[in-house]
Amino acid sequence: MDQQIDHKLTLLRRGKLTVTGVEEVVSFDENTVALQTNMGLLLVQGEALQLKALSTDGGQVAVEGKVDSLVYHQKPTGGWLRRLFT
Repeated sequence: MDQQIDHKLTLLRRGKLTVTGVEEVVSFDENTVALQTNMGLLLVQGEALQLKALSTDGGQVAVEGKVDSLVYHQKPTGGWLRRLFT
């Protein structure tokens, strides 16, 4: 049985971000990192962003750079037809 890892964010001086509860790194570039967490999709936006650590066992990701925003998007609910029109 898989145990769900607690989701936690730690942001130090807007330059070092650690996220736990990460299920997948969806995409990343120097301006945006998209992480699928057990609490929904998390978009990290900023400048000169770099993935510094990724632990698939612990579901932990470390990002460095200038963090400007952290935005969550809920997981889609309902069938495929509802997701198509949202």
